[in-house]
Amino acid sequence: MTSSPTPGLTRLNTLDDSEATAELHEVCASSAWVGKLLAQRPFSSADTLFRANEAAMAELTAEDLAEAMGGHAPIGRPKPGDPTSAREQRGMAGASEALKTELLELNLAYQDKFGHVFLICATGATGEFMRDAVKVRIGNSPEREREIARGELVKINRIRLTRLVESAEGE
Repeated sequence: MTSSPTPGLTRLNTLDDSEATAELHEVCASSAWVGKLLAQRPFSSADTLFRANEAAMAELTAEDLAEAMGGHAPIGRPKPGDPTSAREQRGMAGASEALKTELLELNLAYQDKFGHVFLICATGATGEFMRDAVKVRIGNSPEREREIARGELVKINRIRLTRLVESAEGE
C-alpha cells in the first residue's frame, strides 16, 4: 500500500481542473466518475485515489455506466493508435484467426443483447479466457451484466490509475 504521494499523484493533485479532467477521462469515459474524482482532490495517497474510484463507480447510474463503457474498444479490436487499448488487449496478440473470428461473433451477439461492448479487465488475460467469459456472461440478465461490467470497470480504472500515479509525466 502506498503511504505517501508519488510524483504522478502529486502531479494529478496539482493539475488545473481542465488538465486533470483530460487525464481522468483517459482513465474512464464517464463524466460523472471524473467529476466525483475531481471533487475529492487532493488525494493523500494512491490508496485514497483507488477508494475514490471504487466509491465513484458504485454511485454511477446506468446512463453513467453506458458512457464509461462507450470509451472501451471491443475485445479483439483495440482502438488503432491507442497504446492503452493495445496494451490492455495484449492477450489477443497471438490469438489465431479462428479465435479472433469467434470472439468477434460473440462480441456482436453480446452487443446486440446488451447494447454495449463486452467489458472485461483484459490485462493479462488470454484470448481463450476472454472468449470463455463472454460465452458465460451472455446468458446473464441485463441487470446482472451491468453490475459485472461495473466491477470490471473498477479493475480497469485501478490499473489505469496506477499507471497514472506511477508516472511523473502523465504518460
